Amino acid sequence: MSAQDNEDLIDYEDEQDAIADGVPQNGSADKDKKFSGIHSTGFRDFLLKPELLRAISDLGFEHPSEVQQECIPQAVLGMDVLCQAKSGHGKTAVFVLATLQQVEPVNGEVSVLVMCHTRELAFQIKNEYARFSKYMPDIRIGVFYGGTPVQKDIDLLRDKTTCPHIVVATPGRLNALTRDKYLQPKNVKHFVLDECDKMLEQLDMRRDVQEIFRVTPHHKQVMMFSATLSKDIRVTCKKFMTNPLEIFVDDETKLTLHGLQQHYIQLEEAAKNRKLNDLLDNLEFNQVVIFVKSVARANELDKLLKECNFPSICIHSGLQQDERISRYKQFKNFEKRILVATDIFGRGIDVERVNIVINYDSSSDADSYLHRVGRAGRFGTKGLAITFVSSDADREILNQIQARFEVKVSELPTTIDPSSYMTS
Repeated sequence: MSAQDNEDLIDYEDEQDAIADGVPQNGSADKDKKFSGIHSTGFRDFLLKPELLRAISDLGFEHPSEVQQECIPQAVLGMDVLCQAKSGHGKTAVFVLATLQQVEPVNGEVSVLVMCHTRELAFQIKNEYARFSKYMPDIRIGVFYGGTPVQKDIDLLRDKTTCPHIVVATPGRLNALTRDKYLQPKNVKHFVLDECDKMLEQLDMRRDVQEIFRVTPHHKQVMMFSATLSKDIRVTCKKFMTNPLEIFVDDETKLTLHGLQQHYIQLEEAAKNRKLNDLLDNLEFNQVVIFVKSVARANELDKLLKECNFPSICIHSGLQQDERISRYKQFKNFEKRILVATDIFGRGIDVERVNIVINYDSSSDADSYLHRVGRAGRFGTKGLAITFVSSDADREILNQIQARFEVKVSELPTTIDPSSYMTS
């Protein structure tokens, strides 16, 4: 491949980016009852394939979340969908179930394209497809992203017996594979963007999405999802769609997360490490994510925590892709309880045991804050978010968060009852 072809290796995530946003994980089925009270619908009411219903039952899910109830009946019929809903309320399961319901596998043909903005999220969505297609052995799912040998992707696509029917990918790698004719888009029937605002706001990523969209058939189902959608981005999204079902949380105050306690601590920059150690020593937690603003700070803080004998690991865009996925798996599998991360981990990533988020460095804006703290308190479970405020800029961001979402982020009390942020 030429040097130009290597642009598929662009690391879009960098420091500005990133749950599945799937239905609750194992053992979490009862946690959504407070959301299912207004609708006693069960997944069986959607008339899904028996293979899908069997997988759903195995996973312990009975009642769909509100967003699933609103979207799935139309999505399985092939309708375009534009959906904004809170983190942790099952958006991923909407398009996973809808596409698995409709896909008709043919050797050598890619039927479903799912794009997201980070490699970890692509890996996670692929695993969601694997969970729900457990009893659909004829369905093949592939995941493609930069930072891995492109030849492996090419070999997989060239062989009709290994070519995936469902492709989950980041836009750069997918555009390169499509442009160079390794992935044939003529049979694509479903086109999905997860965290669509992140992809369509960034011009280089939007360009890749548009180029892929143009070479797929005119008549196809288009579905887009995110927790935050500005009015401008909604307009852009709808340019890709035909009379979509629109599910919005129009009142942004509703975007704040149910069951999540939110507090701040005013302190000097030099006091952050000592305070962090105090919190980790005294708070009860299953898993905690600590957000910082740069790769260098992630590495240094992770090193410091390990020196203090905390079971820490860090994830950021400076790591080789294999190492990033390996560390993500370690945290997901509860082998590590503390994760230090840049905003690469702030969107869409779903780790069910996370019940505390600490913003060691303040988020850059209110949207980023919402995505970060959404890693805890998912699908209505309890959680705790703590933000360190050490500058006038941090205070301004905190004011913006409180004004936009009409949430009271109060000072962290001296003592806090673990039962208020630990789900029993």
